[in-house]
Amino acid sequence: MSKSVSLLLGVHAHQPVGNFPEVLEDAHQRCYRPFLQTLYDYPQFRFALHCSGWLLEWLFRHHPDDMRLLVEMAARGQVEFFGAGDMEPVLAVIPYRDRMSQLAAMSDRIEQIFNQRPQGAWLTERVWEATVVPALADAGIRYVMVDDYHFLCAGAERERLNGYHTTEEDGRRLDLFPISESLRYRLPFSPAGEAVAYIESLADQSGQAAAIYFDDIEKFGIWPETHHWVYERRWLRDFIEGVLASEVIRCAHYQDYHREATTRGVVYLPTVSYSEMGEWTLPAPAARRYGELVEAARHEGVLERDRPFIRGGIWKNFLTRYAEANWAHKRMLGLSARLAALPAEQVRQDLVELLHEAQANDAYWHGLFGGIYLPHLRRAVWRAIIELERRLDGLQSRPAHYSGDFDLDGVDEIFLSSLALQAVVRPDGDAALIELASYPLAQNFGDTLKRYQEHYHHKAASGVSTRHEGEGIASAHDVVRFKHDIKPADLVPDTRSRGLFAETWTDFEAKTPVSYGSHVVQGGAVLCMGEAGRVRVAKIYSVRDNAVMVALKTVGNGRLSTRLNLAMPCCDGPAGRYVVDGGIAGGFGQEFTWKNLRALALEDHYLGAAVRIATDRPARVRARPHYTVSQSEAGFEKIMQAVELTLTWEVEDATEMQVRLEIDRLG
Repeated sequence: MSKSVSLLLGVHAHQPVGNFPEVLEDAHQRCYRPFLQTLYDYPQFRFALHCSGWLLEWLFRHHPDDMRLLVEMAARGQVEFFGAGDMEPVLAVIPYRDRMSQLAAMSDRIEQIFNQRPQGAWLTERVWEATVVPALADAGIRYVMVDDYHFLCAGAERERLNGYHTTEEDGRRLDLFPISESLRYRLPFSPAGEAVAYIESLADQSGQAAAIYFDDIEKFGIWPETHHWVYERRWLRDFIEGVLASEVIRCAHYQDYHREATTRGVVYLPTVSYSEMGEWTLPAPAARRYGELVEAARHEGVLERDRPFIRGGIWKNFLTRYAEANWAHKRMLGLSARLAALPAEQVRQDLVELLHEAQANDAYWHGLFGGIYLPHLRRAVWRAIIELERRLDGLQSRPAHYSGDFDLDGVDEIFLSSLALQAVVRPDGDAALIELASYPLAQNFGDTLKRYQEHYHHKAASGVSTRHEGEGIASAHDVVRFKHDIKPADLVPDTRSRGLFAETWTDFEAKTPVSYGSHVVQGGAVLCMGEAGRVRVAKIYSVRDNAVMVALKTVGNGRLSTRLNLAMPCCDGPAGRYVVDGGIAGGFGQEFTWKNLRALALEDHYLGAAVRIATDRPARVRARPHYTVSQSEAGFEKIMQAVELTLTWEVEDATEMQVRLEIDRLG
């Protein structure tokens, strides 16, 4: 028998829920359209495609002509569609009932459009936990792809990773295809001829050898330099023509290979994702140590052998690294439980769709791409959370105030709400608001992000550049670029909350954060008792209609400040501005200091609303943008997370200040 190898090539297309229209359009022009147009010209070139539900819907709405090409390719048997969670959740971090709902929604969507019921599924970020097997199997999924790295972490032999294996959990069977890392790093970065030759080198005489590839389609046009390389320099056409001309490569669908080949045997995989994720998910000190171990293994020439055993963290670590992600995740889980508890006749499709959107993965984590650092992605998740909560409240009312340790941090959060507004107090040291949600606007004004220490910040400080050498182009994993000028001060991590109403006491000696140690909930108000050295401070929260009221009481001689971080959708765009004494003072991206101010309005014309702050005692008000530094495929960038306001009063003896924060629509 002559040698042969089956090329199982799949691409994953995804854009985060809530991404900017111009980003989607650019992705389509540079990647999705030319990719489809190129493959359309080669009917014999078979491939697999997973496209997340939100993106697929956008493409059909905005580019129906291009989507007709895809429909035709499906009809002629050129493309196999893969399922997944419809709104691209990480299945491992949502309940079984929601896994089933998300998988069914995606499969139904594909069957309705393309007349195919998926047999395979894409796992978001290739996050594997054995607990997802029952839902996948129960949803009719027969196989999924994970990295060959997953198998190597289980001690598998690399030479046996050219076909599928079988696992089981709770009595359900699922087959697993190992994606070749060597192919992921070659396509499309190596010259086309070299990539084809490598695939040919995998051929054997068994008739069951497979070259398994499934990775982001965005590498074919959106990543830096790839559009020119893949389309203008004909890399994709040269690769396809090389594959079709090969005497040993068989271009096949996963479903055909799965039907014709036999399993390589049983396998049980550890909880893991792709190798880069293992570094990204670790806190900065641990990530640095992980990087040192990797470099030491590379220096000793044993990295390829030992890397599966120099393993980083797991995806769920992001929920411990970022308190903001954990809070959104636990709020989502609470709403999932409320929805599941409704009588069947009250469960509507709009409620299910909102829950699915709240489970979109991108705003919960961060790696090479912006993720949680991008306010518009977090805002989309919070919009779904708040709107779902509002609709559930219309079906089953909640108490106006209640408490519980919802984020599992050992501190009971306190919810204060009206029909228009919800404020959540975390009565820890700062006793700040961690959420301020407007139901009419579906906006969480407390949705900001602390300045965290990140393991890659040393690259921003040193300007380390790509290690890529030779022909082809560099992967975005290896390139360091700068979209903005990054200064050392921009990388200093926060030591306090970025919530609303965190206090500091200043006297002749020093500035001292006010630390709150006890609280009482009474009559719909929260009283927090704190101290800064020998100075006692009391803070009282209450909510009425569309306003939150905060009373601050202290005794002493000095200055009391309170800091608010407000997530304004416009951020530093032209539609966000400060209004003082009826006049426009400037935009949110500017810095201001006003003395003896009693009232300030933050108008956000993108949102069509204003936050109005009034105090009964004149205050010195400092306004400035709050930025964080993160990395993306386009380079290191400073992102405005919130408007930071600091109100300061001179205090003599016993003093009380009243602050009213009101949210209303612009008339």
